[in-house]
Amino acid sequence: MAIPRGDAVALARALIKIDSRNPTLVPESPGEGDCARLLASVLDDWGFSVDVLEAIPNRPNVVARLGPADAPALMLNGHLDVVGVEGMVHEPFAAEIRDNRIYGRGSADMKSGVAAMCAAAIAGASSECERQILITAVADEEYESLGMRELLSAGIRSEAAIITEPTRLAICPAHRGFVWMDVVFRGRAAHGSRYDIGVDAITHAGLVLAELEKLERTRESGSRHPLLGRASLHASTISGGVGMSTYPEECKLAIERRTLPGESTEKAVNEVTSACAAVRATHPQLDARVTLTTAQRPSDVAVDSSIVKRLRSALEREKVPVRIEGLSAWTDAALLNAVGVPTICFGPGDIALAHAAEEFVQVQEIETATRVLTRVVREWCRGEG
Repeated sequence: MAIPRGDAVALARALIKIDSRNPTLVPESPGEGDCARLLASVLDDWGFSVDVLEAIPNRPNVVARLGPADAPALMLNGHLDVVGVEGMVHEPFAAEIRDNRIYGRGSADMKSGVAAMCAAAIAGASSECERQILITAVADEEYESLGMRELLSAGIRSEAAIITEPTRLAICPAHRGFVWMDVVFRGRAAHGSRYDIGVDAITHAGLVLAELEKLERTRESGSRHPLLGRASLHASTISGGVGMSTYPEECKLAIERRTLPGESTEKAVNEVTSACAAVRATHPQLDARVTLTTAQRPSDVAVDSSIVKRLRSALEREKVPVRIEGLSAWTDAALLNAVGVPTICFGPGDIALAHAAEEFVQVQEIETATRVLTRVVREWCRGEG
């Protein structure tokens, strides 16, 4: 498919038209392979040096470079996988333009951002580029970030990075992390009339939830991040019991804790184990096992850091309002920051539309993001700043 050189809107539509649903989230879906191969072909046509790294079958990463290979690099990053389409109110992969909006799954999250960063790279880099521009388009960000983890395992690094997640063109230097936990409560099954021997696992789960809700209320007056506000915890799912006339022997509770920069996974898990201990002090029969299922770190870059200043200057020069905000969703920025690559988010689209029944991106936002990122690339390549 021929995409005009540097045409971000045309590239965004071409990417959106490809079904790249994450097969871990949506079994038997195609994955990122076709989308990655199209992007690699376009970038090759545009003059990038391109590699397709396929550590996971049909789920490749695209790595493309402009400028001297041994020079300091600025990374522009995005992901190619999208979530499911069940319940969508428009055709998910038509990339139809209506009212100056492109509709489709992945339009906001985040194929328009990928298109904008690629177009900006080719527009901003010149043949005399003193530094390197590194484009990375990865798989699996929506589930386990296998693509980004593979890039980092391969030793790919840069001086700084911008991930073009949908931020409504705000600079987002920080986002929360998350910790997922399962709590299994064990009771004693008995006939519903036998209160003398039955132990209600569901009631015990409720008592622990009440204890956690007390803790949640204290967060309103606790520590806050200047961009992200406070941490949070909520019950995600609960299941248990076998019938109306039986004391439930087991109850399973899933909990999500959103963490602030500086908070550890251990702290989040300890909050839940402490709540169980507090309930056990008055209900000795409580039997609860807390298990960590997965966790991702928060991300935080100082608002006066070099990469924030660089992007802020580009916005000002392009006469785009400067907004610095926290991002509500988790991104691969946390993984890059963890290995010492200062990484922030900036891109077209609204994160509120990600995964939604109606997903779209404003064409004007793609064009504006491309213009701003082009200036960032141009000044980076000239060695400015």
